This record gives sequence, C-alpha cells and structure tokens, in this order.
Amino acid sequence: MPRPVILFTNGWTDTPLDDLAGKAAEWGYGGLELACWGDHFEVQRALTEADYVSARADLLARHDLQAPVLSNHRTGQAVCDAIDVRHKALVPDYVWGDGKPTGVRQRAAEEMAATFRAAQKFGASVVSGFTGSPLWSYVVGYPGPTPEIVATGLQDFVRLWSPVLDVARDEGVKFAFEVHPGQIAFDLYSAEAVLDAVGGRAEFGFTFDPSHLHWQGVDPVEFVRRFPDRIYHVHVKDAALTLTGRSGVLNGYLPSGDPRRGWQYRCPGRGGIDWEGVIRALNDAGYAGPLSVEYHDRGMDPEYGAREALEFVRRLDFDPAGPPGGQAFK
Repeated sequence: MPRPVILFTNGWTDTPLDDLAGKAAEWGYGGLELACWGDHFEVQRALTEADYVSARADLLARHDLQAPVLSNHRTGQAVCDAIDVRHKALVPDYVWGDGKPTGVRQRAAEEMAATFRAAQKFGASVVSGFTGSPLWSYVVGYPGPTPEIVATGLQDFVRLWSPVLDVARDEGVKFAFEVHPGQIAFDLYSAEAVLDAVGGRAEFGFTFDPSHLHWQGVDPVEFVRRFPDRIYHVHVKDAALTLTGRSGVLNGYLPSGDPRRGWQYRCPGRGGIDWEGVIRALNDAGYAGPLSVEYHDRGMDPEYGAREALEFVRRLDFDPAGPPGGQAFK
C-alpha cells in the first residue's frame, strides 16, 4: 500500500504541538516528524521526566497520529561545524554554554547521543538531522583545499560523530543524515566519500530531500539509484530555478523568498523536480518508510500549502509492480 504521508514540524515550531497535531489530523496527515526544538519534542525532558514520553505519545494518539521520526537538525549542525555566533540561535542554551567552540561541539555531540536514546524511548526508529562540516567553506571558496585538507576534515567528522553513531547502534535507531549544502556531504560524490569514511556503518544512512540536489544540478533519481539501501527517510519539498542572468545558484546574501535569488523552494509539485521519477526510483529501492512533507514556500499560505502538498503526495505515490507474470506481460 502507499507509504504514510507525514508532516515535518520544522516550519511550525511557533505553534504548540497540541494545536499543530489537531490541524495536521484535520488536513489528513497520518503522522508527524517531530522537530527537537520549540515545544514539539524536548530531548532532555524525554530522558529525565517520567511521564513526558507517554504524555507526548498520548497527545498524538488523541489525533490518531504517529511519530516515526525525530529531527534534530539544528543541534547536529554544531557537532563538527566551525562554531560562530550563528550557532547560538540553533542550539539549546545548555548546549551553547559559554560559546567556546570546543565545548559547544562536545555538548552538541552529547545532545545528539541523547536524541537517539530519547528516540528509542519514544518509539521512533529514525533520527533525521544535519552533521555540520569543517570543510564547507572550501567547497565554493578560494583557495581550494588540498587532498590532505579534505582527508583531515573527513577524519574530524568521523572522530566527532563516531561516539554518537555508537549510541545510535546500541539503541537500534538509524541516523538519516540529510545531504545538503553546508553539510559534510551535499551531492552524490561527497555522500560516497562520507559513507566510506564511516566504514559503511549500518546505522548511518541518508535523509533524501530532492530539493537540495535539484538546484545544484544533481539528479535526485541518480542519488536514489546510487544509494538504494541507504535511503532511511524522505523529505518532500520542491525547488524551482529562477535564474534571470543577474544571480546564480549560490544566492549570495539573499534570504529565502527574495525574488532576486537564483532558486526558490516551492510547494511540492510547483517546482522543477521529476516527482514521478523519484517515486519510481524509491519503489525500485524498496523504500517503504514515510514521505515527510517539509513545507517551505514563501509565496503561499502555509496552511493552504500543507493541504495541497498532502493531496499532491497522495496522488503521486503508487505501489511498485508485482512480479512479472500474466498474459499482459508476455
């Protein structure tokens, strides 16, 4: 049967979870991907308060919603980034502490490890997130990195994330790293390099979000076909190239939604992604997990867009064909 369609709460963290759950159920979603910021899912409360996890589960059950995935993108970003003032807004105060980079990274890693423990306690089988990157400034910068610098950056990533992945393994929860500009992997070849760097650990795979590949010129279908057994989670978000001859795909210093940008996020089905090709590739890969709508379209009312996105994904998704046979295939 078609995959469950859930709503990623990333863009809704200013709405209390009880209110958002009611809306999502009314719109017709089958579940939520809970962001670990705002009040949607608080990692330390899940581990220290006896009734927090059961109360969260009961809240969702009242609306007939599941929560198979937790997201902790913001804290994950700080694990191996070059820390600066921007990260203060991303992480909890107790992770930021005195703001000294080494301590921030260590506390962020500890919080990510705690996220996997909380996910296991809550019954979520996947944690989706970012990793940060010590190498991103070299990707489009000058001077470019030497092979030795790249190797050292990958080693730093493995050193910082291995203890976290050990916890994921021990808790039986998969880490679905979102391949994305600004991360240790951002396209197909960098994803290969990172997978090799971690030694192909079974608990490490990818959150596949085709929008972040499309605007770079990477074919999302090729990514799925290259990593069929490593697609642990899927985000549904579209993107449209809006090149006018005045800007490129890097977007300069312009915020999302600014019409001068070279690309924009769009409500699913309103951008340039070949969604039928994506679904066929996911079917071929045997992906049976949820399709998580990440709503991000600055030109559309979000509640209207969330409803439209759900309808689009329901029309889009289809079961793979059964085994060949029957007269029609002869």
